[in-house]
Amino acid sequence: MSLPIARPRCDRCNLPLHLCLCAELPRVETRTRFLLVQHVVEPRKKSNTGRLAALALTNSRLLTYGALDEALDTALISEPGTWLLFPDGPTAPPDAPAPRQLVVLDGSWSQTRRMTQRIAALRTIPRLVLPPPAPGTLRLREPTHPSGMSTLDAVARAVALLEGLEAAAPLERLATLRVQRIADCGTLN
Repeated sequence: MSLPIARPRCDRCNLPLHLCLCAELPRVETRTRFLLVQHVVEPRKKSNTGRLAALALTNSRLLTYGALDEALDTALISEPGTWLLFPDGPTAPPDAPAPRQLVVLDGSWSQTRRMTQRIAALRTIPRLVLPPPAPGTLRLREPTHPSGMSTLDAVARAVALLEGLEAAAPLERLATLRVQRIADCGTLN
């Protein structure tokens, strides 16, 4: 039995070269700073959309959580005006000012849930909760959480809420293009 041959990947977007989205990456400017906290195993995944979101957002930073040789700088999470994008937990009061910074966790549902439990700074900040995706939303697989979606989809929806539909449109197009390319090829390999 032979193992499937892994195709070369793009160094920037991490997708197989035949699926590379680098030429399609928009430059999305936002008032809100996006702090993407990526679980340590996510960067190696071809399905990683947090990296695409960070590449597209001009006002973003990508951090790694769980690396043995690098501690997460939680001071960034504790900055005033920081909220957490997460489907569960206490939401911000309706009259709260919009966040200046939004923390977005990038990983599987179980990884991100553990991150909210283990990173003390995340437990005390307000949460931006998105409504569940509409039935029939284009996706590669069914989520394990009712409100689950890819990190790129979640960021696009958060940008729409915070910055407007026009600002979010390039991210939504990128997310749709990603799913279509992968579906057309039938594989991420």
